[in-house]
Amino acid sequence: MNKKLLALAAFTAAALCVPAAQAQQKQLKSIGITLGSLGNPFFVTLAKGAEAKAKQLNPGVKVTALSADYDLNKQFSQIDGFISSGVDLILINAADAKAIEPAVQRARKAGIAVVAVDVAAAGADATVQTNNVQAGELACGYIAERLKGQGNLIIQNGPQVSAVVDRVNGCKAVLKKHPGIKVLSDDQDGKGSREGGMNVMQGHLTRFPKVDAVFTINDPQAIGSDLAARQLNRKNIVITSVDGAPDIEAALKGDTQVQASASQDPYAMAQKAVEIGVELINGKKPANPMVLMPSTLVTRANVASYKGWSAPR
Repeated sequence: MNKKLLALAAFTAAALCVPAAQAQQKQLKSIGITLGSLGNPFFVTLAKGAEAKAKQLNPGVKVTALSADYDLNKQFSQIDGFISSGVDLILINAADAKAIEPAVQRARKAGIAVVAVDVAAAGADATVQTNNVQAGELACGYIAERLKGQGNLIIQNGPQVSAVVDRVNGCKAVLKKHPGIKVLSDDQDGKGSREGGMNVMQGHLTRFPKVDAVFTINDPQAIGSDLAARQLNRKNIVITSVDGAPDIEAALKGDTQVQASASQDPYAMAQKAVEIGVELINGKKPANPMVLMPSTLVTRANVASYKGWSAPR
């Protein structure tokens, strides 16, 4: 009988401890987000995803999303501002994965959880990004298939953040299997923008009389490249990219030379980053500090069934 009473007492005590443990959970009150460029719909969607998840967890949370415009010094200032304002969590889309570390360390020393999104950031508690190597492989694998292993290809590069480097590396890994595809250029920076992609493409098409395919590191550059080809009346070019953005959905359904894009999901990426951030705030480290989200290839053949960035989640 005494054993039963002791067991009952232990159970009751444990049950009474549950609300207390829950009460100790720290709430996300403020979050600072510094992104590559809010002129890019990818980062706008990322910011919206983070805000939606944060407000789901706490309707009163304060969310501040800023555009670093790929400027490291500007990003340093933004992070220092977040530290001064005492945010609980910082999401960083690093302008430079290695050089950002001093700012990341300052934030962590201040007791702020730091999660890198889309690209790596040295010193961050965790990183959530697309499997960018896979994305590059998908986009350039499609080109290799379309060209049947023969032709002239341009890799239109971009800002040298880890995501871009990984995409180009993935592309080149595929091309090694197709020695009949000649890479005419792989080092021109399209700035991650439509205008930048158009300018680089104009230069390439003026320089090279025969271009069979172009891989651009994101969708805005692909749209710009297609515009340049139109202006110079160059046809039969297979253009692929990475993002799966709303603009590329329209391009794949329209009269363009854009043929495929390896998708990302910035909304879900940001939500996952916030989830991890809240766990960090409460002392729980992720089992794996690097979370890679899979990419899928969106083409003219399957774009009608593609659930894009704005699809309900």
